Amino acid sequence: MKQLAIIGGTGIDQLDGLEIIQTHMPQTPFGAPSRMIQEGRLGGARIFFLHRHGSPAAIPPHLINYRANIWALQSLGVDDIVAINAVGGISESMQPGRLVIPDQLIDYTWGREHSFDDGASGDLMHIDFTEPYDRELRMALVQVADAGRIPHEASGVHGVTQGPRLETAAEIRRMARDGCDVVGMTGMPEASLARELGLSYAAVCMVVNPAAGLGDLPISLAMMREILQREAAVVTQLLQRLLDARYSS
Repeated sequence: MKQLAIIGGTGIDQLDGLEIIQTHMPQTPFGAPSRMIQEGRLGGARIFFLHRHGSPAAIPPHLINYRANIWALQSLGVDDIVAINAVGGISESMQPGRLVIPDQLIDYTWGREHSFDDGASGDLMHIDFTEPYDRELRMALVQVADAGRIPHEASGVHGVTQGPRLETAAEIRRMARDGCDVVGMTGMPEASLARELGLSYAAVCMVVNPAAGLGDLPISLAMMREILQREAAVVTQLLQRLLDARYSS
């Protein structure tokens, strides 16, 4: 049976109901992961959980050690990763409170350590990234959301920006022209690093605010936290259904 890991983001720093068995801090060629990786049981499934922003949640998106995080999860025997991201909504259907299971992304980040390929092996690592999210894992999420009548968008383009500042209204207009439906800061290089190591990777995005220039009010942390609290419970429900359907022994 495949082994699942959950990467939590803003608003998901713990998994409700996770019975922790032990914790791990694997050392990798790229340093330590963001924090101790929890191994535990949720329902009938054994899973790993890592909060990418550390504990307390203080590591900004552009300084996360994505390579160490992904390498550490693989070293623990992880096959599949579901990543949780808090995002802003760009497309009209992507309103605050909506869950999105994206099928595409556009990477606007820069300066991040985005590959395990350092040239030392002599072989160039040209991964196929046509579909950045694993189709089978993504469709499993869509199917359990449908079965559980959990409102969601079954596809979308996830634009990933550098952060930690939020975007300008002009940047959001550009991203809309590019075809982005939501905007976040942590989806890359996480997805491509997982692909380099042969791990299946999919994302669940929680829309917590209208993107810059699209709302009636200024974007505030208070607004985001209120929606995050509600959506975290829905995400936990979605994950539990996925575990029951795909990973329970």
